[in-house]
Amino acid sequence: MIDIKALLGQGNPPLVGIDISTSSVRLVELAQSGKGEYRLERYAAEPLPRGSVVDGNIENMDQVVEAVRRVWKKSGTRAKLVALGMPPASVITKKIILPAGMSEDQLEVQVESEASQYIPFALDEVSLDFDVIGPAANSPEDIEVMLAASRREKVEDRVAIAEASGLKATVMDIESYAARAALDRVTAQLPEAGAGQVVALFQVGAQVTHISVMLDGVTVYEREQPFGGNALTQDIVRAYGMNFDEAETRKKSGDLPDNYGAELLTPFLESAALEVTRAIQFFYTSTPYTRIDQLFLAGGCALLPGLLELVASRTKISSAVISPFKGMQLGSSVRESQLRSDAPAYLVACGLALRRFG
Repeated sequence: MIDIKALLGQGNPPLVGIDISTSSVRLVELAQSGKGEYRLERYAAEPLPRGSVVDGNIENMDQVVEAVRRVWKKSGTRAKLVALGMPPASVITKKIILPAGMSEDQLEVQVESEASQYIPFALDEVSLDFDVIGPAANSPEDIEVMLAASRREKVEDRVAIAEASGLKATVMDIESYAARAALDRVTAQLPEAGAGQVVALFQVGAQVTHISVMLDGVTVYEREQPFGGNALTQDIVRAYGMNFDEAETRKKSGDLPDNYGAELLTPFLESAALEVTRAIQFFYTSTPYTRIDQLFLAGGCALLPGLLELVASRTKISSAVISPFKGMQLGSSVRESQLRSDAPAYLVACGLALRRFG
């Protein structure tokens, strides 16, 4: 087994969160400014060459290592311990019920025995971890345990990236869990701390949109859809004869021809809003839930002009672009005006950085 507290994110301070996505590497460093209060000390991002990371798999180790080195230097941090994330599709999670009162060693043996039923690989090929959630519902003599397992080479790839960058990975979390940790801070600031509210999070990434629905801090639904901001970038490439990197840069800056809004951006926004409404309908038809009280948009596309308004109009749900740093103090090196446009893309990195205080 790997470190018992690793996959589920109980790390030791000090450390920074580093999110390695398809398109970039993002770093966040937080400090505690009071009980349950945090300060954003620094954050930074570096783009990744296309093909460096594909479907969560590290395809070009050297390019990713170079980006991690650059983002660490750019941020100005001195922390060498890092929390990294694994894509949800790379991790098998399963809640299991076990008898209470076992020692940690006995739990390990029992978890390994149970794991063989759920993992389609030999146990010596996986990194396996577990976390005791608490007493099982309706069965006081049992406990509920979260089992997490990933192919060993996928974990080792990320550990190797940290080591080659002069850093040490001390926490390996699941990206969706990290995002939820950051989201929990935000929902706690809703009226009545969000109690009883069904909250949906749409993380629109470069290639994939990850949908999570939470109720009282518990994830009740998760799904991924193959839709992301790269579709708009490819439209820009085809329409204006740019290479992909230039198109991506000019998409973010808005430095594009006058017809961009009507001919490219508006159709993309319509497609994005349609993806959101379809996902919500699928949630309603495949679960017992019939409402969503609050919808949050996150990811690099969240701040595209007009997207929030269109989603709110089509879904008839209270909608907002999320900032994982809402309510935090800002360190001297953080520019608040820049943070407003950057923050929605840092949900996972912020959640990873929060593991310092777990």
